[in-house]
Amino acid sequence: VAPMLERTDRHFRYLFRQISRGARLYTEMVVDQAILRGDRERLLAHRPEERPLALQIASREPEDAAQAVRLGLPYGFDEINLNVGCPSEKSQAMGIGAALFREPERVAAIAEAVYAETGVRISVKHRLGLDEDEGYAPLARFVERVAAGGVLVFVVHARKALLSLSTRKNREVPPLRHDLVHRLKRDFPELTVVTNGGIRTLEEVHRHLAHVDGAMVGRAAYEDPWRFARVDEEVFGLAHRPERCRVARTMLAYLEAELARGTPGRAVVRHLVPLFRGVPGARAWRRALTEGPATPEGLERALTLVECSK
Repeated sequence: VAPMLERTDRHFRYLFRQISRGARLYTEMVVDQAILRGDRERLLAHRPEERPLALQIASREPEDAAQAVRLGLPYGFDEINLNVGCPSEKSQAMGIGAALFREPERVAAIAEAVYAETGVRISVKHRLGLDEDEGYAPLARFVERVAAGGVLVFVVHARKALLSLSTRKNREVPPLRHDLVHRLKRDFPELTVVTNGGIRTLEEVHRHLAHVDGAMVGRAAYEDPWRFARVDEEVFGLAHRPERCRVARTMLAYLEAELARGTPGRAVVRHLVPLFRGVPGARAWRRALTEGPATPEGLERALTLVECSK
């Protein structure tokens, strides 16, 4: 599941882990300076149940990236991913995210510095290209140069980034070219290649897996998580078939535990809104969670609206 700001926090990850045990989850993007100077416990702490879990960082300076990863590793992450795809104005101003696509040697240097400091080989999430880039050549050139720094895993958002557009429009305006990502895997069979962008169903996941090593799902997994309830059986070969009401009750217990820790209830409950999408009572469930109290009692009442009462 793709890293998404204000979406893939630890509460959503705990929810999705009840649906899939095999899917790799990602943190929200964390800037290296936040790890070096900020509240690391708030930024990086998570429950062991969330794993396998990747920490996505944004960085420009190899030394800072290496130190941020060193400080992050004790929290227990299975992967460190470098963001080379975010096109936001703030990221551009900082020279991070998609802006780094023009500097593959710097990306390689970051990978080398992290490996020298920690022994960890990072993965890289990036676009097909930037602005005037067209076709396959910019993608292949970037990957070849970054791979020289020891990067073995590339997660490719199958759109280029248009730096004059907003982050939202960059998810919609540039055309999807998954075929270029498929070609990348053919040309670099020694690398692990994951495709990302506009993937909305498990059937689409299967189609991509015929060509690449992995498929990363973003908004569809957040907006309708139950759409991927069969992923463990169909993709990972795991004997795990979640039950929606059981997942909801697990989240009720989780809410009680988080409230005891001082977590605002709304921080947890907001992620549960789409859980019953498309089933009888879904509208009443959604209204109860968005307009009612974010408490165990409020969630208990909401469960009766979708026939999940005790």
